[in-house]
Amino acid sequence: MLKALVLLFLAWVCFLFYAGIALFTSGFLLTRLELTNHSICQELPGKGPLVGGGRGEPGACWTAPRFSRAVIVLIDALRFDFVQPWPGGLPAPQPFLGRLGSIQRLLEAQPQHARLYRFLADPPTTTMQRLKALTTGSLPTFIDAGSNFASYAIQEDNLIAQLNNTGKRVVFMGDDTWKGLFPGAFSEAFFFPSFNVKDLHTVDNGILEHLYPTMDRDNWDLLIAHFLGVDHCGHKHGPHHPEMAKKLNQMDQMLQTLVERLENDTLLVVAGDHGMTETGDHGGDSKLEVMAALFLYSPLPLFPRAPLKDPEAVPQVNLVPTLALLLGLPIPFGNIGEVMVDLFSGEGDTQPLATALAQASAYHLNAQQVSRFLHAYSLAAQDLPPEELQRLQNLFSSASSEYERLLDQLKTEEVREADIQALISQLRLFLRGARTACTETWAQFRPARMIGGTVLLASTCLLCLVTSGLASSPDFPFHCLLLKSVAWGLAGSALLAGGLMAGGSGLEPALLSAGAAATSLVAFLWNLKSRGRPPMAIILPGPLPILVLLFLRSAALFSDSFILAEARAAPFLLRSLSLFLVAQLHWEGRLLGGWPTAPCLSSPTVSMARREGPRALGLLVGLLLCVRLSSLFLRCPEETPVCQSSPWLAPLAAMDGGQAKNLWYGACLGALGVLVLSVRFWLRRCGNLNSPAPPVLFVRWGLPLMALGTAAHWALASGSDEAPPRLQALVSGAVVGLPRAVLGLAALGLGLLLWQPVTVLVKTGASSSNPIVVPFVGPPASQADLDYVVPQIYRRMQDALRGKLAGGGSQTPMALAAYGLGSVYSAAVVTALALLAFPLLLLHTERISLAFLILFLQSFLLLQLLATAIGNPAGSSGPFSVPWLAISAWALTATQTFYSTGHQPVFPAIHWNAAFVGFPEGHGSSPLLPAVLVGANTFASHLLFSVAQ
Repeated sequence: MLKALVLLFLAWVCFLFYAGIALFTSGFLLTRLELTNHSICQELPGKGPLVGGGRGEPGACWTAPRFSRAVIVLIDALRFDFVQPWPGGLPAPQPFLGRLGSIQRLLEAQPQHARLYRFLADPPTTTMQRLKALTTGSLPTFIDAGSNFASYAIQEDNLIAQLNNTGKRVVFMGDDTWKGLFPGAFSEAFFFPSFNVKDLHTVDNGILEHLYPTMDRDNWDLLIAHFLGVDHCGHKHGPHHPEMAKKLNQMDQMLQTLVERLENDTLLVVAGDHGMTETGDHGGDSKLEVMAALFLYSPLPLFPRAPLKDPEAVPQVNLVPTLALLLGLPIPFGNIGEVMVDLFSGEGDTQPLATALAQASAYHLNAQQVSRFLHAYSLAAQDLPPEELQRLQNLFSSASSEYERLLDQLKTEEVREADIQALISQLRLFLRGARTACTETWAQFRPARMIGGTVLLASTCLLCLVTSGLASSPDFPFHCLLLKSVAWGLAGSALLAGGLMAGGSGLEPALLSAGAAATSLVAFLWNLKSRGRPPMAIILPGPLPILVLLFLRSAALFSDSFILAEARAAPFLLRSLSLFLVAQLHWEGRLLGGWPTAPCLSSPTVSMARREGPRALGLLVGLLLCVRLSSLFLRCPEETPVCQSSPWLAPLAAMDGGQAKNLWYGACLGALGVLVLSVRFWLRRCGNLNSPAPPVLFVRWGLPLMALGTAAHWALASGSDEAPPRLQALVSGAVVGLPRAVLGLAALGLGLLLWQPVTVLVKTGASSSNPIVVPFVGPPASQADLDYVVPQIYRRMQDALRGKLAGGGSQTPMALAAYGLGSVYSAAVVTALALLAFPLLLLHTERISLAFLILFLQSFLLLQLLATAIGNPAGSSGPFSVPWLAISAWALTATQTFYSTGHQPVFPAIHWNAAFVGFPEGHGSSPLLPAVLVGANTFASHLLFSVAQ
């Protein structure tokens, strides 16, 4: 019964944590409402005539199309400087500069046919979010709240839907992300798997196989080709690797061939969905991530004037209304982009007045559509500021009236170009104001929910702190307090649900779970208080300086500057805590114990104090050195450009020099060998390798096999591209099989360890059969079985010895020897850590093995220092009472190691390559396994230190 109550209590605490996290994230992760309204050809977005007509012409909706067909070449992660022209004859300092020469030649030879733009992406700079923006003209956030949460497909109005509605044929080839976003929307499609970021060629080569034959046929109106090689090359090698030059050269050759096949009625759009950082990642909002490239070209003159010297910067959403009107389509209903006015000069228009009228007409249509969307969105969501909406409506009404006045004037007399340009400026002001209002509204956090989630999490931590000191009491009323709290939580959730329904609001799971959690938590603490006020020593079971340190670190998490500097702050706090431990020894007189004044004062305690001092100082120096060495593997956040990330974080496959790669591979093998030998040496020294138990046998033979498999995988993965063609199949199979074999061995070892975690080898005389003594048979029957393992082993040894003597054994004295008794607990923990370390090592790059070696050495030194400084705390309740000083030290070490293994708490720093270790071809449609692999890579240090505690 007690076990069930304890498990129920732990489940309830987990629910409190999850409810707090859900409430916080519901206010932190930005959301917006998706409208399902669609624009249609038969209905203009507003009243008023059109300049040039177009509604009665074949293939025209709101205006006459300027192009019959379009080709969109989307080069994933095409950063602007990848396309920026480079002066001829000068050597490029970086591999990615000056590689797209075909674009540069078109810009120089045909300035009125081609134009290059800086293509500004809105964060988050992830492919799926960018594709939504490039097709809907809206601003996707981290979570898009729509009417159908179970659907992955885009529900909003978009260009692909408009093309289908008007009978246009869309052909797609490339990234299979489009398959989920637009199911059944393509007349012909060639999808290729996109998740394997280590594969640079499958998607691109597949597109090139179908691109040119499709161009030569007449069965399409819009052709989309989404290349992934540049993005994958950035993830695998970074932008500064020679492979990036090869991939950009391939794209340049493709564009040159494509331009030669273009017909006069076809528009070519070459764009990047986002950029990439200096390490090849993306997802954040740094300048390199949001600055993509956009290139437009037409065989016929496209622009009325020559381009500016510095390319213009345009938001990505501006491409949507521009393409819609150029192809004679309605602008998608939810678009908030602004037409690129230079493309609307009017075909054959050479007079400035005719060009200005065509641009004013495009702007007015765009403004009508945005005004209609603002009105519909304000009725559905009611989160746009009413004052700003009114101001924008007044601005639009004034511009619309001026537009109609100019059209009426045009019928009877000449209209000045200056008046039209003033109207365009007014419409542009409205469109940009509307986009700014939407951006600011959708980027607003919900402070009340964030504060509520933080308070709930902090209260749950307080609950854990209080119950950690009270739960060890034999009369702690688990059943009474817990059952009452759960009942109160259910009642609170029901009342909250009733209130939400009465107020006309929807039932949000985050709010309901938070209400249940808060009510049950308050009820638990209230009932606990009503049973008597517990002593302060129980509520705060730790030294005041340590609790102050924990509080300051928790409070500092609310500071942006601390978050950016946490990679430096965590090692500083760990060093400070280590110095505090040594200072505590000095205050207690155990650091530099004085010599006794008389021989009678000499005692074992004094001599032990003399030995503790130099040992503690040596441990401190070693620990500080390890912390310093671990900083060699830091990765800098993008917000600190003056910081330089460690070059040792890149995989060996990204290195050019063969000799340097071999030297680093030898160093990584040395780290693996030291890890295995250290674990085996420690277990042999403590007597834990003498037993024939299955876990011990696995340590003897399984750990070397895991190290060998890891080393072989590193060798093959780092040189797989250089393998001879006849060995490619063998290498590919080994790259798949070796990580899975290591993972299987680790699972087998952990299973054996869980089956028989405690083994002690006992010898009773020379002819003994070396029995393995365990503290109890089968699973533990009580908490005492777990708390007092060693005394039970002694008791079973005594019983076995009495049985031999009572059975008429030898008359000679029997010698009794027990191996591994002193490390009966720690041997199992060390073995578990070693078994976990190898799978986690595989999920990181090769040179991180050196950081793991430092991690283990640092942990050993910290453990010894804590044992020296703390000893056996007085008044501890049971043998497993862990002081808060040790908990704080382990927590800081886990955070410090998180950063010293190349991680940062930002999206671009996530090691996505971990998802493909052992699965280079991807995982199919299930995201569970890749999520587990990436999570294990990200939180490897926390997993290891959790087991160590």
